[in-house]
Amino acid sequence: MNVKTEFDEQLLKKIPFYSSLNDREKDFVKANTVIHQCEQNNIIRGENNSCLGMITVLKGCIRAYIISEEGREITLFRLQKGDSCVLSSSCVISQITFDVQMTAEKDCELLTVNSDAFGKLTEQNIYVRCYMFETLTNRFSSVMWTMQQILFSRFDSRLASFLVSEYENTGVSEIKMTHEQIAQRVSSAREVVARMLKRFSSDGLVEVRRGSVIIKNPTGLKKIIS
Repeated sequence: MNVKTEFDEQLLKKIPFYSSLNDREKDFVKANTVIHQCEQNNIIRGENNSCLGMITVLKGCIRAYIISEEGREITLFRLQKGDSCVLSSSCVISQITFDVQMTAEKDCELLTVNSDAFGKLTEQNIYVRCYMFETLTNRFSSVMWTMQQILFSRFDSRLASFLVSEYENTGVSEIKMTHEQIAQRVSSAREVVARMLKRFSSDGLVEVRRGSVIIKNPTGLKKIIS
């Protein structure tokens, strides 16, 4: 990751709790904040990475996931432009005892308050502490929803939901992802995704190409979800 130490101070206002800081705390944040620039597929936080700090996404998209002992990845949530996360600063949160990996799905710019500074702010400022626990609660809710989908939803419904979501978010019928990449996003195995896409293709819902899937019948996919 590249690091920028000089940037427009107006960007600091994008930190969710910035307006609740006093002047001394704002100067402290300014002195301990940088912009990290990450290229697509770069690991932002991994098992061997140091504790990054609290991040706010200025550009791009981040995927947060965990990895099983067998190497299977389960996507927990994504961070889009404007989202913030404290799990990247989990070394200052003693209650977190599991490793969350983070990877840039697109080229990213992250406004980062380093972990030491964020830790001190949570000790000194009740608004920052409340923000931290509120954010953790929201992320926990996202993780629980993901677990519910994995444990209780039919896989055809999960895959159809993912395809429709990508189609509606981008407005483009061609989803340029390999079977492996789709499997990572729906928390399944590549072979399972390939079989289900083959079934969707035979039903006329999608067209499968090398490295992409073309949505042919979004209405039909929505019927699978409901």
